[in-house]
Amino acid sequence: MTELREHRLKRLSMRSMRRGIKEMDIILSRYAELRLEGFDEAMLDRYDALLAENDQDLYQWVSGQKAPPESLRDMITDISEVAFQH
Repeated sequence: MTELREHRLKRLSMRSMRRGIKEMDIILSRYAELRLEGFDEAMLDRYDALLAENDQDLYQWVSGQKAPPESLRDMITDISEVAFQH
């Protein structure tokens, strides 16, 4: 059974808020709030896969401490820009 878009957006938003590391809760919930509605299905698939990554790795990639994998680089860059814009 295919997940309705509305339900998928809600699920991804909730997964963005309940990460385990408070910093990633804040960063990803803000990102989800600003970006998810505009994502097509392929981008939602990529974001869903990104949410399966370890929080420690995600934080290091988003904060620039470590380079992200090539497959996630553009999305991590976008998350970083959203998270650290003034």
